[in-house]
Amino acid sequence: MKNNDVSIIGAGLIGSLLGIYLSKKGLNVSIYEKRPDLREQQYAPAGRSINMALSDRGWKALDKIGLRELVEPYVIPMYGRRIHDEHGATTFLSYGKENQAIYSISRGKFNHVLVDEAEKHGTKMCFSHICEEISIADTTLKVVLPDGTKEDRETDVVIGADGAYSSLRDAMQRQTRLNYKQEYISHGYKELTIPATKEGEFVMDPNALHIWPRGEFMLIALPNPDHSFTCTLFLPFEGEKVCFDKINDEADLESVFRTYFDDAFSLMPDLAKEYFDNPTSSLINVECYPWLANKSMLIGDACHAMVPFFGQGMNCGFEDCFILDGLIEKYGTTSWELVFEKFQKVRKSDTDAISEMARNNFTEMRDSVANPRFIIRKKIEARLHELYPTEWIPLYTMVTFSDMKYEDAYAQGRLQDEVMDKVMEDPMILQNWQQVDYAAIISQIETARMV
Repeated sequence: MKNNDVSIIGAGLIGSLLGIYLSKKGLNVSIYEKRPDLREQQYAPAGRSINMALSDRGWKALDKIGLRELVEPYVIPMYGRRIHDEHGATTFLSYGKENQAIYSISRGKFNHVLVDEAEKHGTKMCFSHICEEISIADTTLKVVLPDGTKEDRETDVVIGADGAYSSLRDAMQRQTRLNYKQEYISHGYKELTIPATKEGEFVMDPNALHIWPRGEFMLIALPNPDHSFTCTLFLPFEGEKVCFDKINDEADLESVFRTYFDDAFSLMPDLAKEYFDNPTSSLINVECYPWLANKSMLIGDACHAMVPFFGQGMNCGFEDCFILDGLIEKYGTTSWELVFEKFQKVRKSDTDAISEMARNNFTEMRDSVANPRFIIRKKIEARLHELYPTEWIPLYTMVTFSDMKYEDAYAQGRLQDEVMDKVMEDPMILQNWQQVDYAAIISQIETARMV
């Protein structure tokens, strides 16, 4: 069948899920992955797994191909943020309405599940296969096999799901006119662990995303099914105060943690070993255009990598798969160029919007959530949503608990921020927030929308 052979570059979360989608359509799908099979323990990468936060957009993509029941055993619901101050006291901020949650899941385990499922549906997994060259003009791959030999493989379609450092995008840059921008933020991250108790129990609230916000840096922790927490320390690479460059030995590390994360420090018996053994990783934002050339296209982080501070990187990539699948259903596979063009047109503005929101949310997570005025602001917004559920929807709710276009959520969120900024100008707002005139706020937002 013409146009039936699809080659996906990258066997990560997005590539594996896309393999399932396309294989279920009866296409001949091969996934090329330069790393060895990550399901084999000796090849599992250590210290690079920010736990994923699965939310509504991701679940929707899984539901379409019947994967919810397969994934559910590996997730833990988180109903809000639990904020830890420097004295060990905590404050809980709900993410949404009662029973609305995002779901913590190990990146590694999730990837294993999706790869298994892709193979089950006939996807050919080619691990330790390096795509050394990709010809955009004739969709030919020059592949380095596990034994080091090289082989040319022809294919009808190439889809790059190979992340922020995509080999397909690199080929497009060399062979086509592709605009490309990458930006590293000043902060990096390091993975750490809070283990379960000796009795195998959680040491903290398991149904929350824990945050230790400290202005220019922060620590977060997400729960795991084995009752441990995967922690991620976000610090500047260099600077005058706390940064990775200034932590050179165990004494430096202990000083930082006892000063800023003392309640976490007491729960981390392997802190020093993990800190100095695990890599310090960078955070990158990628934008490019166009995403397609001939019968080759980029998807997920390969064309819109974003920083992880809105928890939408994976969910956005899964939504990519969902939307691409719908376009294939509508237009068929006789014209991949049309499908790819429609996909780019639908998604580009949305992915630009969520990338911007993710950058903005970094400031909120590391700094604002510890501010009493921020907490009151969120309480007012939650009350507005309760009283006027269609007129006022918090930005987080639009992004996380709906499938509203990211672009529309961003625009509506900015209008609401302008109105809330005026509300928060009241010098007595901390004392009088429960007497706020909610009807007047709704009137202001409706007026703003008409302008």
